[in-house]
Amino acid sequence: MKTPQSFKKKLLASLIATSLVSAGVALPTSALAASADATLRGTTTPNTQIVVREIATGLTRKTESNSKGIYVLPGLPPGTYTAQAGNGPAQKIRLSVASTITLNLPTATELAAVKVSANAINMNAIDVNTSQVGSYVSLHQIQNMPAASRNFLQFADTVPGMVFSSAGPGGATKLQAGGLADSAINVYIDGVSQKSMVLAGGIVGQTSSSGNPFPQLAIGEYRVITNNQEAEYGTLSSAAIVASTKSGTNTFKGGIFGSFNSTGMRAAMPAENAAGKKTPSTDKDYGFDFGGPIIKNKMHFFIAYEGKKFNTPAVVIPNAPEVYVSQLPASVQAQAGPANLPFLENNWFGKIDYEPTDRDRFVLETHIRNETSISGVGGVTTQSAGLNTINYQKTADLAWEHSGYDWFNRLEATWQDAAYQPTPILLGIGSAYTAAINTNFNPNQTILQTGNSPLAQQNKGQRGTGIFDHFTYDGLEWHGSHVIKAGFDLQRVTLTAQDAGDSNALFYYKVSPTTGVENIPYQVQFGSPIPGLSPVSVSKNTLFDAFLQDTWTLNKHWTFNLGVRGDYNRTPAYLNYVTPANVVAALNSQAPGAPAGITYAQTLAAGGININNYISNGHNRSAKWNFSPRLGASYDIDGNQKHVIFGGVGRTYNQNLYDLLQVEQTKYVLSQPTILFNTPLQPCVVNNSTCYTFNPSYLSIPALQSLVAGSFAGKEVDMMPNNLKTPYSDQFSIGMRNQIGDWDTSVAVTRVLSYDNLTGFLGNRYPNGDFWQNHSQPWSYGLPGFGNLILWGNGLNTRTTQLLLSAQKPYTEESGWGLTVAYTYTHAKWNMDNQAMNNNYSFDEESPSDYPYISEPVAKSRLVVAGTLKGPWDIAMGARLTLATPIPAVNLACYSDPNTPSGCIPVAATPEGSHFLVGGRIWGYRDFSVQFTKNFKLYGLDAYARADIINVFNWHNYSSYVYNYGSNGLLNKYPITYDPTGTISGYPRYLKLTVGVNF
Repeated sequence: MKTPQSFKKKLLASLIATSLVSAGVALPTSALAASADATLRGTTTPNTQIVVREIATGLTRKTESNSKGIYVLPGLPPGTYTAQAGNGPAQKIRLSVASTITLNLPTATELAAVKVSANAINMNAIDVNTSQVGSYVSLHQIQNMPAASRNFLQFADTVPGMVFSSAGPGGATKLQAGGLADSAINVYIDGVSQKSMVLAGGIVGQTSSSGNPFPQLAIGEYRVITNNQEAEYGTLSSAAIVASTKSGTNTFKGGIFGSFNSTGMRAAMPAENAAGKKTPSTDKDYGFDFGGPIIKNKMHFFIAYEGKKFNTPAVVIPNAPEVYVSQLPASVQAQAGPANLPFLENNWFGKIDYEPTDRDRFVLETHIRNETSISGVGGVTTQSAGLNTINYQKTADLAWEHSGYDWFNRLEATWQDAAYQPTPILLGIGSAYTAAINTNFNPNQTILQTGNSPLAQQNKGQRGTGIFDHFTYDGLEWHGSHVIKAGFDLQRVTLTAQDAGDSNALFYYKVSPTTGVENIPYQVQFGSPIPGLSPVSVSKNTLFDAFLQDTWTLNKHWTFNLGVRGDYNRTPAYLNYVTPANVVAALNSQAPGAPAGITYAQTLAAGGININNYISNGHNRSAKWNFSPRLGASYDIDGNQKHVIFGGVGRTYNQNLYDLLQVEQTKYVLSQPTILFNTPLQPCVVNNSTCYTFNPSYLSIPALQSLVAGSFAGKEVDMMPNNLKTPYSDQFSIGMRNQIGDWDTSVAVTRVLSYDNLTGFLGNRYPNGDFWQNHSQPWSYGLPGFGNLILWGNGLNTRTTQLLLSAQKPYTEESGWGLTVAYTYTHAKWNMDNQAMNNNYSFDEESPSDYPYISEPVAKSRLVVAGTLKGPWDIAMGARLTLATPIPAVNLACYSDPNTPSGCIPVAATPEGSHFLVGGRIWGYRDFSVQFTKNFKLYGLDAYARADIINVFNWHNYSSYVYNYGSNGLLNKYPITYDPTGTISGYPRYLKLTVGVNF
């Protein structure tokens, strides 16, 4: 008999393990996607009862082998189990997160012929036969590798293809895969997606956050799937991370810890060295966990809390050559250099599990995360332009797992509430300084900003409920064994977005290297609400997806994974939106500067834009199903899981972030008009509509709002296409895994083609339809009676090819050491010219299709070597070396190029790196970190003291650039160098001390 299959089809968890093939029987390879559960399978005597028991909790599951001796037990929480067939010996087995482990079980009558090694079977098993590309991060690695923070995702970069980056002490973090932004990933915790639907970052709450997405104390282990995910995985276009949480056991256990770093325990940042002093800083992490039985062997609880409090330095760096910076007012120049960012986070997790029978399991979980911080300071943004940010996330999940004769089902209900709410520290008038026309860098770049625009005030979040059911049937035998998985997910989520406020105005001043700062601003941006209309966009979205997957084990060599997924996302705020009548009227009105009778719509048509594709009547937009096939296969050369060739092809759909979709509505309701002032360095034609003669009275927000009261002059109009598409990636992979002694190795080549990412571009056109005239864009020819016209479309694409190499020797108590080596070569190109991968504006060319494909801001080569060692005197040690080649500086290079209408071209220029042992100046990122943990007894308790030394050699991994593209149409050979007093990626040398007690 075949037995249940785990509900959330775990990553197709492959057959791993032992010598089950010796039976010569084709076994079903089951998978539970988006689930953290494991599946145990194997062979034994036909029609024999199989009993498995989790040692720590007493959880028990039973099944019976079929007439061929095959058994399958899905839906098992990760842990260490004993497994027994009939009256045979009990064997110990470790089941990892999202895995399928193979274990052959002899009965008592077979003992004479079979030698059993009870404690050495599959204690570090992995999915060898899966067609998915990826690897695991174990609890041992999480606990023993050096770490500067408590973000559990930082260890994912030990998997080839993944990059975890930090902006340094107290800086924001992000995790990305391949050549795509962090918003392309999806993270599942105990089977529940943590996807952010509104903001970038990939994970709810991680946008510009210095905090941790989840208490690290609560994470048991996780799996990273970088390519060729199975059909259960959705809303992603790069990697999936599947994590499992800890549970209470039959023994009361807990722990408490505290970590500390202060100014004297870290090296100075480059900007602090330049200033001659450090900015005082502190960094504290603290927390506890506790769990145990409520009813022994039946019900358990677990709770974890982690707090984070720090006051860390940031660096304010003028983004221009010194000849410009020296012309700024002394009070503005004084704000450059070190700054300070306070932060406080409270992160809670609670869990209760109940197993009333060997067929049923109920799990209730809740997660509460609250953050308050001063953010937004650094780069060109000074302390006075900082933001007071509130960031919170609350979730609750209730799951019921039930297994039958040859099926398994998981039914789960979820609830979430999350919000991101930055507010300017100082309200009122602010200033920003930009360079006069220059040939060495983009003149539109801000040099320094000392105040905030109305865009700084935001309120964005998601709140709603969901239900999903995943069903697995493994009783089908036809040309081998099949595991059929089907499921659906239904969510009703209210998305909220307020894109701006009306309490701030930002004035822009031009700076000349010879005459200094102009005494009057050349433009201002401010908030202009329409009375009676709400500036908050709310959309009650319906999300539905369904999938069907067949994991087909043809024989002991071939395994096929055949799946298809359908996703449907209905966003009423976009679908039901009606283009305002006055916008439609303006489009059909006389075009300024054009011959009489020529409308603005006609000038757009002359420029290749059919504006009717953007005008919505509330009925001409529709939500569509997106279908994504997923196909994978693996070939076990010898049928013993030692040498496996694998590959796959599939399509994955991501999403259009609501943060982008909502601008069509909110820019109109609470627009942020930009008004120009006629100045010598930035002249404009005064028309008292979009261009004015400056008056000092305009240095007040009410006076500015009075200029546009009753009119829409200067107000930006954003328009979405009626045929909006969903971004997606086509993934291709081929590779080979090998088990060589204690080592697991893998080599894979992946290709990801990502299409239809949403981007905004300038819709303005000159009266004859041109976009370029005299090397200038038509910024002064916006929509009549309004301001600039911004059109949106699915025009941003990426092309990424990667070579992924890994070798891992898992840690065992017997050997006392473990080592992981991960190397990634990346060749990635895109049609964009911005360093920020989440930037969604394409203003430098006529349309996204006019951008050349240039290198993305991704390192060509990246090597991570991480190891752990059980040292003498009960000292545990860990070390990690990370090397990466320089990240290209992606920007618009302006050097009077005669071959382009603007004299500028998008360029990806790579700065010269630094040395490391061999290879010359090729490395842009170098880090070697270590940790030492001394365990000892304290009043009968297990205590420990730990020291993490991050960036032992204090390598400066610069992340800001000095630009010198050239002039007179000649591009410099080395146009980019690192700024030696600028920001760095990661940490300076940094000592973190931790003490803790476990009981």
